[in-house]
Amino acid sequence: MFENMDFSKMGEMLELAQKQAKKMEEDAGNKEFTAKSGGGLVKVSLNGHGEVIDLSFDDSLLEDKESLQILLMSAINDAYKMVEEDKKMAASQMLGGLGGLGK
Repeated sequence: MFENMDFSKMGEMLELAQKQAKKMEEDAGNKEFTAKSGGGLVKVSLNGHGEVIDLSFDDSLLEDKESLQILLMSAINDAYKMVEEDKKMAASQMLGGLGGLGK
C-alpha cells in the first residue's frame, strides 16, 4: 500500500494541502450559486460557504404563503446542493494534486 510513498516529503505535502485548503476556503466566499423554482417565481443565491446572499420572489406569492414556502425551500435546497457539489469537486481536485491521494 505504501510501497511508492516517499515519507520524507510528508511534511511538504501536508503544508501544501493546508495552503490549498485555505485558498479553497477563501475562493468559496467569492463564488455564487443561484437556483430558481416555480418557473423563476423564486430565486435564491448562496455563496460558496452556503450563506444566502440574495433572495427574490414574485409579488404574486405574497398572497399564497404555502406556495411561497414550498418554492423557497426548493430553491434553497437546490442552491445548497450546488454548493456541496462544488466543495466535493474542489476537494477532489486538491487531493488529486497531492500525488494522486484523491484517486
